[in-house]
Amino acid sequence: MLNAIATMALPADAQRIFHGRGGLFPGCEQWALDSFPPVFLLTSFQPATGHELGLIQAALAARWQELAPDQPLKLVFQYRDEGRSETRLLAGSVPEPHSVSEQKTRYLVHLLRGQNHGLFLDMAAGRRWVSEHVQTRPGAQVLNLFAYTCAFSVVALQAGAGSVVNVDMSSGALNIGRQNHRLNGLEDSSKRASFLAHDIFNSWGKIMRSGPYDLIILDPPSFQKGSFVATKDYARLLRRLPALLAPGGHAMLCLNTPKLGLAFLQDQMQELAPELKFVQRVANPAEFADISDDRSLKVLIYKAAD
Repeated sequence: MLNAIATMALPADAQRIFHGRGGLFPGCEQWALDSFPPVFLLTSFQPATGHELGLIQAALAARWQELAPDQPLKLVFQYRDEGRSETRLLAGSVPEPHSVSEQKTRYLVHLLRGQNHGLFLDMAAGRRWVSEHVQTRPGAQVLNLFAYTCAFSVVALQAGAGSVVNVDMSSGALNIGRQNHRLNGLEDSSKRASFLAHDIFNSWGKIMRSGPYDLIILDPPSFQKGSFVATKDYARLLRRLPALLAPGGHAMLCLNTPKLGLAFLQDQMQELAPELKFVQRVANPAEFADISDDRSLKVLIYKAAD
């Protein structure tokens, strides 16, 4: 991690600087370092000592002095473990509101609140795939399930989607999603984007009425008590796909847990939606390289028959 800090360039877009969780750096598996310009986010998945935090902060301060000598270091630290988190500001301040860029698109983030910060950096390649896919299908009807702050919706509309239906249980997350649309000049998207603060499993009738869809995005949490548990609930989504997809439509299936591999999704698709054909796995960003493809984020594309 110290070497990654010493050699990093001045970050412009939001990005991962060091990915210890990938297992490629023995002894550093607990650490992740992200840049949400102008703020760095240091995350530890095990208890960290004051000495360790001091070493990392000093290294960041030294490199930052070289990269941006006229700007103070801004650093947030979060300790995460089994669904709980503790967050504190180690240096500087955090802008409010705080927006960051990725591929010329802007998103609101909130580093001092909760475990999720408004934008999942490991899904950058997934957002790029959606943008490129929709560009070749102008006017596409898109269903964005577990929409969170609607990043997929923003890039789909920018690429020319005809409509996007965003569904998430959290009205607060969807409100940030609305702000993300406005932040990117999509104020008129109210006619093309809808935001449904519903439990997906109790809303199939409403979801079906807006279909069929040319692209369906499934990006659920792997484990969220009382909401979604992948091992038992993903199947309930997959069996709905054939009826929701338009002829020739595509589905993007996302799964981010090291405990479930590719076979988890592929076997269930073969059993529950065999008429959909596997197209590709979207490669993860290089910054998230992992010692095992089965442990890392899995983004699979399937296609309905024309």
